[in-house]
Amino acid sequence: MRHFTWRRTALRWVKILALLYLVPLILVFLAQRRLLYHPDKAPAEILAKAAADHGFQPWQNSSGQVIGWKQPARTSLAHDRILIAHGNAGSAVDRMDFADALRNAGTFDVYILEYPGYGARPGTPNQETLFHAATEAFDLLKKEGRIYLIGESLGTGVAAYLAGMHPEAVSGVLLIAPYDNMVGVAQFHMPIFPVRFLLRDRFPSSAYLKNYNGPIGVLLAGQDTVVPSRFGRKLYDAYAGPKMLWEMPQADHNDLRIQTAAWWKELAAFWMLQP
Repeated sequence: MRHFTWRRTALRWVKILALLYLVPLILVFLAQRRLLYHPDKAPAEILAKAAADHGFQPWQNSSGQVIGWKQPARTSLAHDRILIAHGNAGSAVDRMDFADALRNAGTFDVYILEYPGYGARPGTPNQETLFHAATEAFDLLKKEGRIYLIGESLGTGVAAYLAGMHPEAVSGVLLIAPYDNMVGVAQFHMPIFPVRFLLRDRFPSSAYLKNYNGPIGVLLAGQDTVVPSRFGRKLYDAYAGPKMLWEMPQADHNDLRIQTAAWWKELAAFWMLQP
């Protein structure tokens, strides 16, 4: 009788523990995109004013929809373009601090892609919609001149995708706080769940970069707790083309975008030295 009671009590606890595990597991699965994407939304006129204050203009597609922001180089002779794919939080207007340093580093027109569901752009963010938006934007830039890509955090997966899909058209890439695959990063943040079986948007950057052989710069933060630097190092080590690594040992995830003019010039020189 005691043995039967013990087994029944043990079974009851197993059921309780299973329930305590399965309920949050299901909630995480259903809410995973809300956990991954954190867009800021704002009316188009407010965004346009903020962009104008930074010297940016609306960037429109063929149907007239604003898909991001652009800032021409200071010289009319510029033919090189930089396309920036931003991180998972905020919106494109939050990345306009890139532009001044980039324009001082070379004769670049700077374009910042806005993702569906971010800013005033309609839609819902996920891997498919981000890749579609990035491809549309890239196709608008392919008419003439060299194209360079900058990806930041989540956007490194977008930049890697473009480089892999258009290897002959991309002249150089910078990946800021990158990862080899989003699965590893998600598993780091949720170690108790079987993320590799649950994650929908995987952003397999290393797989895409196997199709690319141009120069890639990788910038890492030693104190990054959002995308720990080991994921970026794994991507860097796996890449077989020309590459350069910078690491800021005391920096955290959000420190990396702000670099000196000399650093941006070093990046541009690395890009330009490659055949």
